[in-house]
Amino acid sequence: MTRERRMGPCAMHRLAGAALAVAAMCISAPSLAQDAAPSGTVPHPVRTAAGTTRSVTPLSDGWRFQFSEAPDGVTGADFDDREWQPVRLPHSWNRMGNYTAQRAEDTDVRQGTGWYRLRLDKLVPTKGKRAILQFDGVGAIADLWVNGQHVGQHKGAFSRFRFDITDVLKPGRSNIIVVRADNSKPEQGSSTEHVIPLGGDFFVHGGLYRGVSLIEVDAASVDLMDHGGPGIYVSTPSVTAEKAEVAVLARLRNSGTKPRKLAMVTRIADADGRTVASATAPVRLAAGQASELTTPLSLANPRLWQGRADPYLYSVTVELREGSRVIDSVTEPLGVRSFAWDADQGFILNGKPMRLQGASRHQDWQGKGWALSPEDHATDMAIMAEMGVNTVRHAHYQHAQEWSDLADRNGMVVKAELPFVHQSAFDESLPAPELVANARAQLTELIRQNYNHPSIMLWSVGNEIDIGAAIMALQKGGKGAPAKSRDMLVELNALAKREDPSRPTLYADCCEGTPSPLVRPGAQVLNNVTDVVGLNRYFGWYYGQPEDLSRALTNLHARYPGRAMTVTEYGAGGAFTQHTDNPLGGPVNANGRPHPEEFQAWVHEENWKALQKAPFLSASWIWNMFDFASTSREEGEAYDLNDKGLVSHDRKTRKDAFYFYKAQWSDEPVLYLTGRRYVDRAYPVLDVRAYSNAPRASLTVNGQSVGTVDCPDRICVWPGVRLRAGDNQVTASAERNGKALTDSLSWTAPDAAKGLHVRAGHLTGLTTSAGLRFGSDNFFTGGKASELRMAGRTRVAPSNVTGSSDPELYASYRQGAFTYDLPLPDGRWTVTLHMFEPEADTAKAAARSITVLADGKPVLTGFNPAKAAGGSLKAVTHSFDAISRGGLKLDFSGGEGGAVVSAISVSPAR
Repeated sequence: MTRERRMGPCAMHRLAGAALAVAAMCISAPSLAQDAAPSGTVPHPVRTAAGTTRSVTPLSDGWRFQFSEAPDGVTGADFDDREWQPVRLPHSWNRMGNYTAQRAEDTDVRQGTGWYRLRLDKLVPTKGKRAILQFDGVGAIADLWVNGQHVGQHKGAFSRFRFDITDVLKPGRSNIIVVRADNSKPEQGSSTEHVIPLGGDFFVHGGLYRGVSLIEVDAASVDLMDHGGPGIYVSTPSVTAEKAEVAVLARLRNSGTKPRKLAMVTRIADADGRTVASATAPVRLAAGQASELTTPLSLANPRLWQGRADPYLYSVTVELREGSRVIDSVTEPLGVRSFAWDADQGFILNGKPMRLQGASRHQDWQGKGWALSPEDHATDMAIMAEMGVNTVRHAHYQHAQEWSDLADRNGMVVKAELPFVHQSAFDESLPAPELVANARAQLTELIRQNYNHPSIMLWSVGNEIDIGAAIMALQKGGKGAPAKSRDMLVELNALAKREDPSRPTLYADCCEGTPSPLVRPGAQVLNNVTDVVGLNRYFGWYYGQPEDLSRALTNLHARYPGRAMTVTEYGAGGAFTQHTDNPLGGPVNANGRPHPEEFQAWVHEENWKALQKAPFLSASWIWNMFDFASTSREEGEAYDLNDKGLVSHDRKTRKDAFYFYKAQWSDEPVLYLTGRRYVDRAYPVLDVRAYSNAPRASLTVNGQSVGTVDCPDRICVWPGVRLRAGDNQVTASAERNGKALTDSLSWTAPDAAKGLHVRAGHLTGLTTSAGLRFGSDNFFTGGKASELRMAGRTRVAPSNVTGSSDPELYASYRQGAFTYDLPLPDGRWTVTLHMFEPEADTAKAAARSITVLADGKPVLTGFNPAKAAGGSLKAVTHSFDAISRGGLKLDFSGGEGGAVVSAISVSPAR
């Protein structure tokens, strides 16, 4: 079991490897961690004390921007930037991701350097104070010049960082701030060669995509130069129902030239602002030195942070006083809770097991990229809360402080991540020392900056770090050594444990124990490095079947006893305009097109069943909450988008699978009819489905009752519902906890009297050159759909069957022994079977012998499609008449090779 460490009232952990000399009301020696480059950003305004102690001025307006290489004299005061683009922060030059098959014209995927200039007029710093410029996030390398002088550089797209610019300012005159933002593609010899992430299924946006502020603070203050951290770090060494011990570590810095004799007041306030605990200690700060002070406090009968049920927050304020004057003040949140990640019981919050069920979140929005407003963050959180999520995975990097504040206040349990993703080198080499150093710096920033968020209960130190090498080897026909990432992962894990022993670590693995082609012989074992095992598993999408997930989890649980286990990714792509009549009708092109919305919903339904069979599982996170930008993707109906989200990139439309989870997880009454975007139906008979947390639901079609059904697994199904030709109004109703629920939709159906046309072995239908519409494979039992013929990683090869004006009708087939129960009206029909011989081997082709029974009577015996067509891969049809009495049953068999059929067309007999 991995638990919070229980420590005495004056015991604190090590930060950045610097041993803290800790005793009640005592001063420590300067921290060794101060040797690192400064980084960070101003605390969230809600968490920073108001008044004159510390001023924070957002620098949102007045910026000029140009994407280019360095213009001559760009950092100087005399440079003419009047022709540059005026921009307001947050800003990114990148925009991508659209729901069309081709890249949109307004897409901007440029990678390189963007220049920003800002003129601050007549800036007059207060005497005895320091001017700190803080950046909340710059993609991906930032260089800062002030008045022509290079102040510093920060490498990493996701952390906040700060620079002290006091000594380069010109008081009372115009001051020129110039920033170069560089998001060059990581590759050997590039500026980002040693900056994580080196790769991954997401795009690193360039620019000042989070805010920039100017902080004016007393020369003696809570330290702003501690890796972007808030300067105070709050822990709860012991928590019981009767008492919570709280330890507050304050890092202090005197940047002045004279020693300062001060007092530090540490205060805990409840949610109403009432002080519930406080302490005062004398502080003596030597000139130009940093010091640390730990204050123990206690809370009697604390109100616990209980996740979504009661996310109660205290606040901790540290004030520095000189006499009666407050010279600096910082406020941070405090959520009092205990937690554990147990190998057998799962996640435990405040002594009670809690199943964590949630989703991952990427931070980009359609049309905005990464340049989000506080309102955008709030919208994302509201959508996740609506679905019933109680845990969020920050994919794959540090998220904005506004977002983490929302997680605190909404009671989400968070897995925060380091962007060590995809690979650790561009070839078979060991990770470069410079890369390891950058990863260490970004991990330190991640932990320092987010230490006080009670919602965060896991540090993820890596995600699929070996998959890049496996993909490269697969592209080279299996050649190439496995990745050598383990030593780097071990080092980062140890650093995380030193920085914060109270939270466990996790690594997210892609492949161990799966049938994925990315499993490499001789690959390093990575799942035994961190405290908690994270598994990215895509059964039913990239490989296997959803039911295989349960067995895979059980096997890995046995392989790694003593380690808590989570599923960090699972899911499937889903398009809004691509549909199937039966998600079992054929294979999906996971890396390309199409991605029927109904197939996505089926994968989630079946995966959720498998996850529930693993009682030891601590948490699971859907991949992903929202469709997100990725220039490696051309899939479903989209371009430059990963479409595994449950909600659209612009957050306006929820997919069917969203409502499946809302019915599973939300306390809100739910009744939702699926398939509402599949308006123009291919068949007049279908199974109507709804998601509901009501015990049963009723259905009417065009005002006529269809019946009432139970809703096991919160899925309600009315099988074989017949629609009339043309428009149909479908309404479901239910009752939950005394509340009446209804949902309605409209479908257009073909005329049943004109027959039906089935495209065998395929998830989607097509319309022939003669205008005949075939629906996707449906009404079958048994057999196997053909594999996709791929013309590369993402594209399906066109049909290679000849002899037909519609070769794509022969692009798939159902093979083996199988049955079709066709829901035809009573009457006489002409059935046409579309067939071909898929085997190039002449002996196998000659041996095929197909027999078809219509309602038990032979209509085709010993049929050999190659002989009939004059060879393999040649289209052939066979027609016969049959009578439907309550439907028509066709039985196919074919001996050793099995029967083969590509399409079935049924029309009224003449």
